[in-house]
Amino acid sequence: METPQAEAAQVVIAGGGPVGLWLAAELRLNNISVTVLEVRTEIDQRSKALTVHPRGVEVLASRGIHQRFLDESLRISNGHFANLSNRLDFSVLDTPFPYTLFITQARTEALFEEYARGLGATVRRGHRVTGFTEHADSVTVQVEGPQGPYEIEAGYIAGCDGTRSTVREAAGIDFPGTPSTCLGWLGDVLLDNPPAPGFNRFNERGGLMVVPLPDNQWRVVGTSPDGVTAEWPGDLTMDELRQKAIDIAGDDFGMRDPSWLSRFGNATRLATHYRRGRVVLAGDAAHQHFPTGGVGMNVGFQDAFNLGWKLAATIDGWASDGLLDTYHTDRYPVGEQLMEHSRAQTYLFHAFTPEGLALRDLLSRMVPQSREFSDVLAGRLTALDVAYPSTDPAAHPVTGTRAPDVNLTGSESTLFGALRADSYVLLDLTADGVLADRVQERITVHRGAPDPTRDAWEDVRAALIRPDGHVAWAWTEQDDTKLGAYVDAGITTALGR
Repeated sequence: METPQAEAAQVVIAGGGPVGLWLAAELRLNNISVTVLEVRTEIDQRSKALTVHPRGVEVLASRGIHQRFLDESLRISNGHFANLSNRLDFSVLDTPFPYTLFITQARTEALFEEYARGLGATVRRGHRVTGFTEHADSVTVQVEGPQGPYEIEAGYIAGCDGTRSTVREAAGIDFPGTPSTCLGWLGDVLLDNPPAPGFNRFNERGGLMVVPLPDNQWRVVGTSPDGVTAEWPGDLTMDELRQKAIDIAGDDFGMRDPSWLSRFGNATRLATHYRRGRVVLAGDAAHQHFPTGGVGMNVGFQDAFNLGWKLAATIDGWASDGLLDTYHTDRYPVGEQLMEHSRAQTYLFHAFTPEGLALRDLLSRMVPQSREFSDVLAGRLTALDVAYPSTDPAAHPVTGTRAPDVNLTGSESTLFGALRADSYVLLDLTADGVLADRVQERITVHRGAPDPTRDAWEDVRAALIRPDGHVAWAWTEQDDTKLGAYVDAGITTALGR
């Protein structure tokens, strides 16, 4: 176990789960000193999350670490919305990774920790943030460690410490929402007679999914009519889990030897501020919801993906303080959308009445019948549709959207491979590469070709891509003499100079 040495860091991160570790890595890629404080002494092997969705894989690819995850994961080319019988087809999505990676949260966390430590992040396990004092230009963080209490001086503190966030509460940031009104349940067990892969069942007696886990374990997870309650019925027992499986599926599949039994509620809350002064929030500290579709961890480390470069740019002074405020304006709407979709799916997960079952059947039939309907649901689930709209009414439609992984001219690389945490990419799509001389600090230029297969990009001749892969601005004017001046002005605006 690490012993505290230098009690100073530019950023202290409370919480060493996937969100905090990814944020630490993003900061280290910008040479920001960071200390991660995690109360757990080791990684919890009871994995809440089991998937990395397509946009999550794109994020990994944007930092060049996706192959390790691809090598260790099962690829699933579809996903579910509220466990409807017809699943969403990811194979048709516009991404080089049209699938979900099936990998436990414990393994994802281990890979993220290895990555963050390798970049120079300090990760202290068994250390708990107990509070902080904010000053005009710093934060004093109070910590309880194995050898007793101590303090760290930092420029900022990031709360990645879950739904009961100490950082959020100490900052006085409200966490409004709705309390739990229904419960789901799960058990990680051994099965002597497991069902076929992809097993799911939904009827008037409940909903049930059975998912394979490492080490010959299986996750049995579901909802049932007796879970539509605000009252806590006590801890889940093995006998209860077995009976629920029998009631819903007519079989307990020979389940035995549970390693984890749990209930979970649908309390839904969203922090009013993702940033307040020298405090920032990410992941479950900013949003709480019923675990629907495996999106929680993905949304969390995508929060960190948006936050990391902005926080680093603010600390280093290469962007104005206003850039850090855009973390809230970018990600708060994503949190609102997460609340909406998780609530809608929660209702469908508990729709056991004849009317509810009819609604589920109707929506399920629409999935294969309406490509537009299916694509909207898939875009929300995978986060491929996340965009940060520009306040400029004259902005090109691609502004704020995630940039596609276009091939780069004269290189075997693609845009994702060219993205860096500490600089923008100026994508030159002109015929003659007229932007080659626009290289400057925090800007790299890469050439590509216009893509007529993507309607929104067909007329784009230059685009400035942020470190998180979203478009800062795009240009279509055919007059090259004006293009250079526009590029210079756009870069100045993007960097907040």
